[in-house]
Amino acid sequence: MSLDRRSLILGSSTIAALSVAGISTAGDADAGAKASRERVDGIGGLFFRSRDPKNLATWYQHHLGIDPIPTDYEHSPWRQAAGPTAFAPFPIDTKYFGSEQQMWMINFRVRDLDAMVAQLRAENIQVDVDAEHYPNGRFARLHDPDGNPIELWEPSGRDKIP
Repeated sequence: MSLDRRSLILGSSTIAALSVAGISTAGDADAGAKASRERVDGIGGLFFRSRDPKNLATWYQHHLGIDPIPTDYEHSPWRQAAGPTAFAPFPIDTKYFGSEQQMWMINFRVRDLDAMVAQLRAENIQVDVDAEHYPNGRFARLHDPDGNPIELWEPSGRDKIP
């Protein structure tokens, strides 16, 4: 069974992929256990190594609008818009992230993929837009200055952010 990344983002394909991998889903639990179990509300942070963390944080702020974490408790960190979030482990030998040294990839939701791509390209950042329009949206790929893969996703259909 072959699944591409768009199938893993959301929907019944995600449940099917998890079932094939032998991972249980919330739907597998009985109603009593489901009601008594706590769940995480979302991702509270993404932490990763960088050769130059200060400059990389500035790059993310300038190009993608992600404010760095504050240095005191008087200021708030960047807040993401509510919306769907995929959480999907990939096989260790996946080629999808690019280099074998890249152990992660982040997918950012965007409201207007064309506008974001134009903005990034105006700053001489290479962005590859997937020409296919999938039922759950459109995608583009770029890399940060450390070579980490970044995917941009403009949701559509039931995943579209109002």
